Amino acid sequence: MDPNYLLKLPPRIIHHAYARRDTMLYALGVGAGQENRDDELRFVYEDGLQALPTMAVVLGYPGYWQKEAHYAIDWRRVLHVEQSVRFHELLPVEGAVRGEFTIDQIIDKGAAKGAILYAKRQIYNAVSNSLLATVSQVSYLRGDGGSGGSTDAKASIPHPIPDRPPDVIETFVTRPEQALLYRLSGDYNPVHAHPQVAREAQLPQPILHGLATYGFAGRAVLRAFCANDPARLKQLDCRFTAPVIPGDTLEALLWNEGQGHVAFQIRVPDRGVLAINNGFAELGV
Repeated sequence: MDPNYLLKLPPRIIHHAYARRDTMLYALGVGAGQENRDDELRFVYEDGLQALPTMAVVLGYPGYWQKEAHYAIDWRRVLHVEQSVRFHELLPVEGAVRGEFTIDQIIDKGAAKGAILYAKRQIYNAVSNSLLATVSQVSYLRGDGGSGGSTDAKASIPHPIPDRPPDVIETFVTRPEQALLYRLSGDYNPVHAHPQVAREAQLPQPILHGLATYGFAGRAVLRAFCANDPARLKQLDCRFTAPVIPGDTLEALLWNEGQGHVAFQIRVPDRGVLAINNGFAELGV
């Protein structure tokens, strides 16, 4: 990997047209519709359809770009460790968008410790040119340390979790085929589908996409604090700390911090695993 090459790359432009069917398919991929709740019908049914805000992560998506040869990244050893989305406007339920993808920062931790890569994608409405969302992702490149990196690099600071019991706990059950369903929204990394690829990555079986778990977290915040109104969610950040196995039951622990701020975690109680930590959501009125 050549950090100087990666950091000097011009924005990668991705044109993406999608239909109402894609909006409903994304919602199903993050578990909406399983409980037959009237207030979630809006995400999976054509009459009065609304897009889940977290669908921004699959719009204008460059695909599993780390695998492309010209990036020279050891893609088999890449971990997605953080995700942040700033929601500027409601997502249209159908239409066309333009994604502008950039690599903004690479922090070299040393040959034995890997590197941290910060990437960003601005998503614009292709017709009005308005900014819909800013999607930021942090990846841990376990096999690419010692190559150099950004000058004056600063790592992100995790949002603290309150030292008290959560105000709300939301429970979700993932389906055994949840990863196979979610990947139809565009993330075809085989580690989420092919048992042999998962074993090569030292995993016992295919795991759920981190961004699918992120979608469950977004649904938890919407349900607990926004009456499932997608217009109220303005930002959603988290750190991924352990993989979710399709079929796991998830518990979303949520803390109301006041002033429109929410802290959250996602845990898998049956396995004693914390899947998401240091979660933060900002809400509008």
